[in-house]
Amino acid sequence: MTVLALSTNEGLWWLTLAVGLVVALVVWFLLERLRRSVNTVDASVDRVWTMGKRVAQNTSTTYLLTTTKQRGGDLLEELEEHRAPAPGSPT
Repeated sequence: MTVLALSTNEGLWWLTLAVGLVVALVVWFLLERLRRSVNTVDASVDRVWTMGKRVAQNTSTTYLLTTTKQRGGDLLEELEEHRAPAPGSPT
């Protein structure tokens, strides 16, 4: 049976390397979770931005509704004038 004798100094180095490996794995795990969260947020922001642009496109001409309403009223008045019988015509 072979016994591996480690000096105190060498044993502490191995312990330091093991602890460093554990710390590196924990940091990697946390960074990976952060990366995935950032990707999720980025995708959500992209969807919100796209929907915002669509809303802006759909509402970019709403200022014309007042003019459309006025012209519709003018058209209704014109139609009423043409619907009335002409003066002097038989009814």
